Parts: sequence; structure tokens; C-alpha cells
Amino acid sequence: MLQFCCGCLQIKMNCQYLYWKNPMQVICRNLSRVKGRGRNLKYGECNESDGDFNLSNFWDTLNQAVKAVSQEATKVSLAFSKPPLPSQQVLRLDGERLADSVLKSVLSLSTVYYWLPKSRGVSLRQQVRDATVQVLEGLTQLLEVILSSPLQSLTQEQLMSTGGVWSACDRFIRLPEDNKAAALLVLTAQGGIVKDAIDELEQALSEAHDPFGDVLDDEEPRGNRDTYWSERDRRVVAACRGMMTAAAACLRKTTAAVRARGDADAPERAAQLDDLVDGVKEISPRVDDLALCLYPPVDYDAVENDVSKLAALLKKVLSITRSSHFCGEAELTWVQFLEGAVDHNLQKAKNLIGPDS
Repeated sequence: MLQFCCGCLQIKMNCQYLYWKNPMQVICRNLSRVKGRGRNLKYGECNESDGDFNLSNFWDTLNQAVKAVSQEATKVSLAFSKPPLPSQQVLRLDGERLADSVLKSVLSLSTVYYWLPKSRGVSLRQQVRDATVQVLEGLTQLLEVILSSPLQSLTQEQLMSTGGVWSACDRFIRLPEDNKAAALLVLTAQGGIVKDAIDELEQALSEAHDPFGDVLDDEEPRGNRDTYWSERDRRVVAACRGMMTAAAACLRKTTAAVRARGDADAPERAAQLDDLVDGVKEISPRVDDLALCLYPPVDYDAVENDVSKLAALLKKVLSITRSSHFCGEAELTWVQFLEGAVDHNLQKAKNLIGPDS
């Protein structure tokens, strides 16, 4: 009899818990719609007019909205840390109030993001958008964990999901303050990736050697060359490494120019920084493609193709730099030098790859 009563009590508790969860299912569906709209949003859409927009006020309001979402996530997590036992009417009212509060905070955050006009820079908008979507995804995950959890105490997965929302919210304090800072983030990151690729290639060159190099002439056919560079390979690699070094120098000098002379206050200058970022984002993938085909066995056709693509991209980025507001007389000197270095390394690589080399 006692076992039967305990079973009935558990069923009643589960039913109440599901009733309590029902408003959360509604908010989870609404949150998915908001999140989907944010993820599919083109960066050029939203508020097109600068008007009376104040960037400082925007950040203050956005940070307040993020703080509200973080607080609501905490409330939701605590509310579902133990089974609710009050009447169904109380459960429904509390659940609806909590759901309304969560939805209000989410809509507030999304609305503030839409205030940011395109004229302030696409790169900045992308950073804010990505951070906003990350918060929405974290909150969605938390709600899904709660909805899929049985009637029990606070789970480890729920704790981790709550922490994920907090972490996503904390990201906002590290966001770039304007489009210049957003561009510098991309430039710095690209420079680090390219430097790593060059370091890895140089490390491999210093460790690899031809096991028969001190015995046989390089022109004699011998052994499997899939694991080491021939002398011709090394000459081609050296020329391509020169192109990669030019890419690193381009990123380094452009980053310094943007930091010293870059300006994102005027829409046309913010747009110039966006054009630069669009080109710079392609540099590290191009460098990686080139580096990959330089490892033994060297694919000469792929090398010629990839070194040509990298050269064309660097010339494009240098051309953007030349016509931008952050390029003065001092910057023009190294732009011209790097353009010449790109042409020189490209021609050198092609000569070495050619059939007569």
C-alpha cells in the first residue's frame, strides 16, 4: 500500500513538473526562431541609417541587455534545480511569468543588436552578431537540457549549460569597440596563423634530409622520395617560402598602418576597413594550401597553382591598402616594395617549377 502511494505521488510530481515545463517549451520554440533569424541575417541588413545613433549608448544598452539574459538564465536554472510541489495553478503562473521574463530579455538583446547600423562597419556588426547568436544558442541548449531532464536535482549537464550562457555573455566585454578594433582583431589573427605555417615549414626543412645525399648525385634515380626533399624541391620551397614571408610582412605592416592611422568614424572609412578585412581573411587559407603541397612528395602543378593564387591575393590586398585612408607616404613605400617582392617570388617559383629548371 505504501509502495502504491509513493508511486502515485511520483506520478503526480512528474505531471506537475511537466506542467511547469510547458511554458519553457514555448519559450524554447520562440528562442529558436529568434536565433534562426539572427544566424541567417545578412550583415548588411538591419538599421541602415546612422541618424542619431550613439555608439557609446549602444554599448551601454547592449551590455545591460546581455546582463539581463545572464540573470534570466540563472533564474531558469535555479527554478529547475529541484522538483516543484505547489498546486498546478501556481506552477502555471510561475512558469508563464518566468517564460515571459526570459523571452523579454532575449527580444531586448536581439533588438539592441539591430540598432547597430551598417555604416558603423560590417566587421563590427559581424563580431556583435556572432556574440549575440552564441548567447542565444547557449540559452537554447540550457532550456533543451532542462526539458529533457527527469525530475531530479540540479544535473552536471545543466550546470555546464548554465556556465555556457555565462561564458557567452562574458564575451561581450571583450568585443571590439568599433570597426577599426574589429579589423585589427582579424589582421592580428591572420598574422599569427601565417607565422605558424611558416615556422612549421621551416622546422620541417631543418629536420628533413636526403638519406643518400652525401653518397649519390642528386640526378641519379634512387629510393622513395616521398619522405624527403630533393635539391630541386628545396629550391622551389625556398621561393614559395619567400612568397609566404611576403604575406606575413604584408599582414604585419598593414596591421601597424591600421593601428596607427585607421579610422572608423566616417562610413566610407569603415567601409575601407571592411574591404581590407574581406581580402585579409583569405590570406591564411591560401598560405596553408601552398604550404600543404610543398611537403614531400612535392606536387609541382599544385605548387604553381597555389603560389599564383596567393600572389594574386596579396596584390589585391596591397591595392586595397594603397587606396585606403590609412596609407600615407611612409606606407606607400613598403606597399611598393612588397608588390615587387610578390612579383619576384612568383617569377622565381615559376622558373624553378618549369620543365627546363
